[in-house]
Amino acid sequence: MAETTYPDRKIVLAGFGGQGVLFAGKVIAYTGLIGDREVSWLPSYGPEMRGGTANCSVSLAADPIGSPLITAPDVLIAMNQPSLDKFIDAVVPGGLIIADSTLVQSIPERSDVTVKAVPAADIAEKAGLKGLGNIVLVGALFAADPFCDAEVLSAAIEKCVPARKAAMLDKNKQALALGIEASGQCARRGALKGHPSPQLHNLKDSRFVTKPQLRRGTRDSLAALSLLASCWYDISITLSVGRRVP
Repeated sequence: MAETTYPDRKIVLAGFGGQGVLFAGKVIAYTGLIGDREVSWLPSYGPEMRGGTANCSVSLAADPIGSPLITAPDVLIAMNQPSLDKFIDAVVPGGLIIADSTLVQSIPERSDVTVKAVPAADIAEKAGLKGLGNIVLVGALFAADPFCDAEVLSAAIEKCVPARKAAMLDKNKQALALGIEASGQCARRGALKGHPSPQLHNLKDSRFVTKPQLRRGTRDSLAALSLLASCWYDISITLSVGRRVP
């Protein structure tokens, strides 16, 4: 069977500090690493930390990435109203916007993009998964615009949830499944072109895939960057597969 090829993607995730914006971006970035794609992960937040602004840019590509800075994203995940208002005009025509309608009350009209309003925070809380609205939105993105195989997404979650929080693994996979389900139920405007249909497996029961293997020197790079991010107030870091981080 031929291996599915996924389009290059430039994704911006934005919200308040403490909503899990950077973690969601790291999950998406790890799907690229596991899938042997070129990846950049550029988190940024101000000194306000929790309650302040936070955004994360993730690029997934087949060829080397020239710059980690994303000024014209294909996809925007907005977790609050200020983030949507800030980035909505930057999304390219034909792109996708997924907004957490629990906190986003007004979505400006754009007829040239696809818009999905998913009450992610509310869905997570009602399911006993408070704080996992970010992963619900990743699931909604996967359903609307598949960016990897389902098994790879499950593997990325397993890689990102640390051993000391092993109890959260199934909860994160449950949040993914809820997001996939919610995305299918939400009304959408516009149409995305060139996107393969998702193969929606049971994410909770998926096992970690080991092939293709991560290239040497990149296996723990994102985890290291996450640690650095927790120590710096204003950060701009990029990781590209197969290249050293300065």
